[in-house]
Amino acid sequence: MGSVMALHGTGASNLIERGPILKSDPAPRRSLTHRLLVEHQRAAPVVIFLLILAITVIGVVSIEREERAGQKAEMSRIALATAAALERRASVNASYLRAGAALFALQPRVDGALFRRFVSELRLDTDYRGAEGIGWAPVIDVSGAGRGGAGSGDYELPANLRPSLAEQPRAEVIPVMYLQPDTVRNRRALGFDMYSNPVRRAAMDEAERTVRPTASGKVVLQQEGPDGAPGFLIYMPVFDATAEVRRLRGFIYSPYNAGDFLASAAELVDLQGMRLALYDGEPSEATLLAVIAGAEEGAGRPVVQDLRIANRPMKLQVRSLRNGSLSTTSMLVLLFGLAVASLLMLVSRLLTKQMVEDQRALAWFAEQNSIRNSLTRELNHRVKNTLANVLSIVTLTRRRATSLDEFAEGIDGRIRALSATHDLLTQSDWGTTPIGAVVAAELAPYTRAHGDALEMSGPSVELAPNDALSLGLALHELATNASKFGALSVPDGHVSIRWSLIDENLAQIEWVERGGPEVSATRPRGFGTDLIQKIVAHELRNPVDLVFEPEGVRCTLKVPVRQPVDFVIRTTPKPKAD
Repeated sequence: MGSVMALHGTGASNLIERGPILKSDPAPRRSLTHRLLVEHQRAAPVVIFLLILAITVIGVVSIEREERAGQKAEMSRIALATAAALERRASVNASYLRAGAALFALQPRVDGALFRRFVSELRLDTDYRGAEGIGWAPVIDVSGAGRGGAGSGDYELPANLRPSLAEQPRAEVIPVMYLQPDTVRNRRALGFDMYSNPVRRAAMDEAERTVRPTASGKVVLQQEGPDGAPGFLIYMPVFDATAEVRRLRGFIYSPYNAGDFLASAAELVDLQGMRLALYDGEPSEATLLAVIAGAEEGAGRPVVQDLRIANRPMKLQVRSLRNGSLSTTSMLVLLFGLAVASLLMLVSRLLTKQMVEDQRALAWFAEQNSIRNSLTRELNHRVKNTLANVLSIVTLTRRRATSLDEFAEGIDGRIRALSATHDLLTQSDWGTTPIGAVVAAELAPYTRAHGDALEMSGPSVELAPNDALSLGLALHELATNASKFGALSVPDGHVSIRWSLIDENLAQIEWVERGGPEVSATRPRGFGTDLIQKIVAHELRNPVDLVFEPEGVRCTLKVPVRQPVDFVIRTTPKPKAD
């Protein structure tokens, strides 16, 4: 027992408990300067280069941040100015439409001459730019039972009604009757039933409901043709002021080419390399109405300004056309910083090169001597520990053996158990070993003969070399006892080996036998019992709970847990020439 306890001697335990890292004597703590100049000969120049480069990058980033902040402020100013101009033009147009609605509400009939005179008297100025003109679209009740009532009979269906009633049967139409100024483009819209289009119809219904000028969504104007640029319309409902009940007579409206409308406002601001885009709602390809200054995308996040055109929310997006390249100032700062960093890196490299060459040779010889000493000490401790284990097993087996054959059998089994665990430790380079591997190695002879009778389960838990050896001896004694007197001595016997983590530093292994011969409570203590309860318990630094129940042996062991580490041995460095 005293020999086994020698495993915990000061020198051996320090190496074994720390893990299998085969190192020389701990190297003296070196300063950061020494590590940079000697161990990593290129570290100092690189650090200097990166430091200067970092300072340069910080300066460039600061410059770019300031420029982008100024750019964003300019985009916000342009967005606000353009949005105000668009809303002002829409407001002026709405006032014209309101005036027309008030006039036509008092007229028994809006004929062409009256409408032309009204538009000419408006004397449209430059604030009206972007609109194609002002038009009149009466409500014509085709069925005679619609909201147009008797008054709708003042207008006949246009001969060029589009779409025709044959193509699209409907009870009510609101065609374009008049559109001023009388141009070739505007004549294309005459006869078109705007109420047949869902987008236009939604705007008309909203205008009728609110009695306010209301803009439509994105449409292609009849003036533009089927493949023309997008636009929108502003509708103002006209009600019969002479009727006792509110009756819709029609709509006075203005069609807008979105591109011209946006360009009229953009002329009032200096874009300065900015891209303007007008959207009918949230910015997307489907809602895009018009673009000024090209379709290419710029760098950075755009500025989006909300605006309302005739009671309809729209979005104005301003984006810089800058392609993301650095400014001139940033480029100069960056180039100067790179030049300074490169120069300092070259100078520091030349200064450290000679020191590195001198120190490398000295470090190589010291390393070789240290490795040799470490290997010698490690081998000495390993041999002593193994011999101590063998000596203890021989001594205690001899005390318990009653014959030479019994002594030889006991020695053989225990040495083989120790050898099996040694093989596992060798495979892991004397690092940590999983509990499952130790259990499988010690029960391998019985697994082949009693495969179904053995149950092994548990998580992956790593053990230190010393603890793995002690656990292996305990499992060997338990398995030997089970095969001779316990559950493995009969066909119906069953052995369960389960292990689990109690906490992050301690694992529990439980050995339970069932189905074997009845265990006598008065059976004498054997060597295996003493080995487990005294020696193994001492080695594992935790008590062992070994109970001989009538239905079978139950043994609970607690084993310290170790974190896995990699086996490392220092290699012989070879001088390298730069």
